[in-house]
Amino acid sequence: MNTMNFENKQLSDLLLYIEQQGITDLRLIDAIKAVPREMFLLSSFRTHAYKDVALPINCNQTISQPSIVARMTEALELTDRTKVLEIGSGSGYQTAILAYLCRRVYTIERYRPLLVETTERLKNLGINNVTTRHADGSLGWVEQAPFQRILVTAAAADIPPNLLSQLGKSGVLVAPIGHDKKDQRLTRIRRKKDSLESEDLGPVSFVPLELGVVRD
Repeated sequence: MNTMNFENKQLSDLLLYIEQQGITDLRLIDAIKAVPREMFLLSSFRTHAYKDVALPINCNQTISQPSIVARMTEALELTDRTKVLEIGSGSGYQTAILAYLCRRVYTIERYRPLLVETTERLKNLGINNVTTRHADGSLGWVEQAPFQRILVTAAAADIPPNLLSQLGKSGVLVAPIGHDKKDQRLTRIRRKKDSLESEDLGPVSFVPLELGVVRD
């Protein structure tokens, strides 16, 4: 089996596995099929691109396993008109999936080297509906608020108040909650008029959201 056929088989198996995990959004399945995950990996890990595993990236961070990306993305309930704030650009893979599904993504990364890499990858893929910022993600992006959807890709004990204040009317925020990786829960917050409704979507394991930290 040549390399191309091997990768296609791995991708087909991955898509089947993701569907078996309960993902039903066909647009999301198409996005995972369309976005080449290998482009977001270090060269030494590209042969693992279509395995359902988290992998290391630069700055001691990780790229989430595809099934987790799918769970978090589906939980956002995106449309092609949605405006999204992403906290933690990382490798840019999750960013690219969001960009495939919504109108515009505003993404914040605290590690400048990661953001430089992400910006270049998105440019090479012809993705032009993403705006990036090097900053403390816990502060959100006041100038572009409110957001219809907010995705946080690092775990904190509680949702930073700045992010909740930037969540628009009927907005949805999805984030891992809990510092200890063994106790983190994927949580969906919905804004309902003057109240917030919380929903537990199950266990996850993410790197911590470092409040007030920006690194060059």
